[in-house]
Amino acid sequence: MGAVFNALAPVFLLILIGYAIRRFQWIDNAFWPPAERITYYVFFPALLIASGAHADLSGDQVWLMASALFGATAATATVALVLKPLLGLKPAAFTSFFQGTIRPNTYVGVVAAFLFWGDEGLALLSIGILAVVPLVNLLSVTALVIWGDGHEGARTPMRAVKEVARNPLVIACLIGFGLNGLDIGLPPVIAPVLEILGRAALPIALMAVGAGLDFPDLLANRRVATVSSTLKLLLLPALAWGLADWLGVEGVAFQVTILYATMPVSASSYVLAREMGGDAPLVAGIITASTLAAMVTMPLWILFTG
Repeated sequence: MGAVFNALAPVFLLILIGYAIRRFQWIDNAFWPPAERITYYVFFPALLIASGAHADLSGDQVWLMASALFGATAATATVALVLKPLLGLKPAAFTSFFQGTIRPNTYVGVVAAFLFWGDEGLALLSIGILAVVPLVNLLSVTALVIWGDGHEGARTPMRAVKEVARNPLVIACLIGFGLNGLDIGLPPVIAPVLEILGRAALPIALMAVGAGLDFPDLLANRRVATVSSTLKLLLLPALAWGLADWLGVEGVAFQVTILYATMPVSASSYVLAREMGGDAPLVAGIITASTLAAMVTMPLWILFTG
């Protein structure tokens, strides 16, 4: 148990440091948006390309893992839709609840996978990104098109397909796996550059997560945030566990599957809600609730996997 908590402690300490930096204004708030952009477009793609290029994709475990995560995410989204009439939420608020049940914070998962299993864990997590990120983007945008307020046709499910195709994390995974499959690898100079850039992603991404925590919005929306976080942090991992076990996922692939399923809600949910007429304060509360709760649930789920 101690090893699990010790391995995850740096992840959550960096999140808390990011919150403290913003709370006490040690750095101007204008720092965070460009820091998030360079992490999203440069640092994390570099990390994923490097890991994907060296990954061992010869076994069937990776594809079974992808199937388990895809199925668990789709099933959780279905449960959220079934609950819609019972929640009593306005349509725009439901879109934020819906996002909160399925959108994972990839930053947290990437760092945790690297700390636990090194390059192997990072490569397996990249499979999860390819399986889940396109799905949650399509589902979230479709929900906002149907129930969001005032998107005025600015976005459609087809626009969501285009945005997935331009997602730098998805592109980076495809480049890394493409180099791997073609047995090209990375050139001698490029490989260390990508490694250095990738290392920069780990602290900046987690501190940015902490800087985005919003406690007033959490308190104002605590009931809905609790239900949404329960589906995201308990139901989705349980479904992923059942599917992975049924499909025969084993070893590190099984553990990474559960890790991916236990991640808190992505901060990009807030941006999407704000752009497409969702309830942005509600989703900010859900992000905060799930991030705090994940400090407990993530170590427990990983501990249960052995």
